[in-house]
Amino acid sequence: MNLYITLLVSGCILIGAEIFIPGGILGILGAVVWLVAAGVGWHNFDAPWNSLSAFGLLLLLILTFIGWMRFFPKSRMGRGLMLNEHLADSHSSTSPQIAIGTRGTTISALRPSGMALLDGKRVDVISTSDWIEAEKPVEVISLQHAKVVVKACDETDA
Repeated sequence: MNLYITLLVSGCILIGAEIFIPGGILGILGAVVWLVAAGVGWHNFDAPWNSLSAFGLLLLLILTFIGWMRFFPKSRMGRGLMLNEHLADSHSSTSPQIAIGTRGTTISALRPSGMALLDGKRVDVISTSDWIEAEKPVEVISLQHAKVVVKACDETDA
């Protein structure tokens, strides 16, 4: 009987701790502890109490899961953990306003990504080749969302 009560309380504590330490592991562990408690109750209690204990705990586990899925996202803590915006409508705040054909100089070596100075601004860039040394001239050849793609160009062209 003591083991049964200990398992019930431990399962409640683990499932309750899931609120404060999200990730699912504590909740799953708490559910497993409740299932073990149901098995312990099945073997330790006389009929019909063993069946009532096991099915009651199974029903409590299902109702806890349904309640969690239904009400937690609407709670203050749940809203703080959830993403409230659609990312399809978002734009990068660091999207550079650089035109295709702009020329500049690499600040760091591009392997294939790095920094370049374009129109007086430090910009994260990606090269079309594997490696461009630092302090070499580059030209913007395409803009893909927030990516600025550059290629090496001749120093006389820059």
